[in-house]
Amino acid sequence: MKFKVQVMAMVDIPEVRAMELESFSSSWQESAFYNELTQNPTAHYLVMRGEDQKLVGYAGFWLVQDEAHVTSIAIRPGHRGQQLGKRLMHAMVKRAADHGALWMTLEVRADNPAAQAMYKRFGFARVGVRPKYYDGTVDAWIMWAGNLHSESYRERLRSLDTRSDQHV
Repeated sequence: MKFKVQVMAMVDIPEVRAMELESFSSSWQESAFYNELTQNPTAHYLVMRGEDQKLVGYAGFWLVQDEAHVTSIAIRPGHRGQQLGKRLMHAMVKRAADHGALWMTLEVRADNPAAQAMYKRFGFARVGVRPKYYDGTVDAWIMWAGNLHSESYRERLRSLDTRSDQHV
């Protein structure tokens, strides 16, 4: 199946919210996504669709000056293990760099080695910990990647870009 990445639209929010509920123990309300798309000039959100036009993933970041902060990335449980998270992350990093980001940061659950491994492939390194960040019980690793415009980082992105059916 082919997948396409697009900029999130207002009509996507109910499906994104459903994905949030499937993916996370605590999730954003629909109103938060509406606010992100209409009131937050730093917000950039993407969705991934299959050929059937159903959403299989979404991701977002805030761009503040030259830093992109990943707010969320999720793939529907039934579509995990197909490298779709990698493809969505690639699109998000590329979009952040295209919009002027030099650096990218995120928090990831300390108990999520699969996500940590994916972020490491994208050049993210652990630089700190936020104690009990998730649900008041699970630590978050703070991870950073950059310089997104360096030749070495662009080469890393090229090496991770293995698909030809994705568009933003």
